[in-house]
Amino acid sequence: MKRLDLIFSERELDQIIKCLESADVPGYTVMKHVTGRGPERIVSEDMEFTGFGANAHVLVFCNEETLKRIGPKVKPILNYYGGVAYTSEASSL
Repeated sequence: MKRLDLIFSERELDQIIKCLESADVPGYTVMKHVTGRGPERIVSEDMEFTGFGANAHVLVFCNEETLKRIGPKVKPILNYYGGVAYTSEASSL
């Protein structure tokens, strides 16, 4: 099983969700108002009030075939608007 972590601007959340659903993911978790430090800037708690700089973190657990369908749909959005996607191996307890 694969784990996919997507972190991107909340403004693109609807687009990312549409991509995931069109790739037939079995499910996903959305965490809004994610803050932290990236290579280009720091997102502070003050930015959450206006929404400027607020990020979302979407977590997906799926098989390799589903992951291959997600990549081509999500990459153009992340490349254009910014964001990151990381995959790793996952196993249940």
